[in-house]
Amino acid sequence: KTIGATYMVAAGLTPKAVYDGTDTDLDQYLCHICEFAFAMQECIKRINKHSFNNFQLRIGINHGSLVAGVIGATKPQYDIWGNTVNVASRMESTGKVGKIRLQRRAVCY
Repeated sequence: KTIGATYMVAAGLTPKAVYDGTDTDLDQYLCHICEFAFAMQECIKRINKHSFNNFQLRIGINHGSLVAGVIGATKPQYDIWGNTVNVASRMESTGKVGKIRLQRRAVCY
């Protein structure tokens, strides 16, 4: 999802009925989203090199529960809400360019 100049990504959005609550699942989702963040950084470097631009990324990663749904009657859009989303957004917006901010409790996994 894009919000202005922000690109919001969500990983591991599984219903509670599917999620078995093991740390293995959380580890897998966190690894995938971190790998995606590193890949985005490498991609932007290649784009800058070949297009003579200086695009820069700030990345914030958080994990936790959220609410998801479709909003809008004429132009329906899938969206996610909750403190998990808000914290990730704040981590990105206050982060340093070229760096990935990861919530401290995610490092324990």
